Amino acid sequence: MRTALTIAGSDSSGGAGIQADIKTMTANGVFATCAVTALTAQNTTGVTDILESTPHFLGEQLDAVFTDIFPDAVKIGMVSSAALIAVIADKLRGYGAKHIVVDPVMVATSGAKLLQDDAVSALTEKLLPLAEVLTPNIPEAEILSGVTITDAAGMETAARIIHDKYGCAVLCKGGHQINDADDLLWRNGGGKWFRGRRIDNPNTHGTGCTLSSAIAANLAKGYDLDTAVERAKAYISGALAAMLDLGKGSGPMDHMFALKGEFVE
Repeated sequence: MRTALTIAGSDSSGGAGIQADIKTMTANGVFATCAVTALTAQNTTGVTDILESTPHFLGEQLDAVFTDIFPDAVKIGMVSSAALIAVIADKLRGYGAKHIVVDPVMVATSGAKLLQDDAVSALTEKLLPLAEVLTPNIPEAEILSGVTITDAAGMETAARIIHDKYGCAVLCKGGHQINDADDLLWRNGGGKWFRGRRIDNPNTHGTGCTLSSAIAANLAKGYDLDTAVERAKAYISGALAAMLDLGKGSGPMDHMFALKGEFVE
């Protein structure tokens, strides 16, 4: 059994964050461990409060995982402060973590800013250079590259700039009315488009968390990056196509759409 670690915030409604990551990793055949960066009080209509982990306690969680169930891959999601980012970077370097997938949760789909100002520089200076692949959405890719993205060519320019600056692969995700379901993977001086089918489902809470976790799970199983991305996109398409409808706002996907067996019935 391969293992993957998620370092992210908790979503009390279960559709994003740690909860989505664990469901996704489990559905993709790996054992999931976690280190919680923050507790959030949220549901499908929004976030009402956040209680951040202390740097010391986050470090203790990471020590507990790495010294006992060493992960085959690591996914990093919401980390809102520079102090927490510094702890994560130190621990990942110290333990020689591999297959690090960073979902740079900087801007919510709604456009709301999720990172403190000092955390942005800490993220770019300490964490991104450790990543095997980053998975920014359009607004995040704009922040990281410094260019405005209005079309596919803009996605390619931004991905190239980010790749050249931080030395890691970049999966620039479509959406925001730009190549809606198509994602661009840029690495080693070139790009590859992964085409996706547009699924008319308003319940998309946690799609970014889910995609990055599925990539990490597939890297943990030994797939190369291209295959990991392809499998992750197929998985998220299935989860969206299941058309789960929960909550009063943008609800979660059905992460376990392919789960079969006597205990599901």
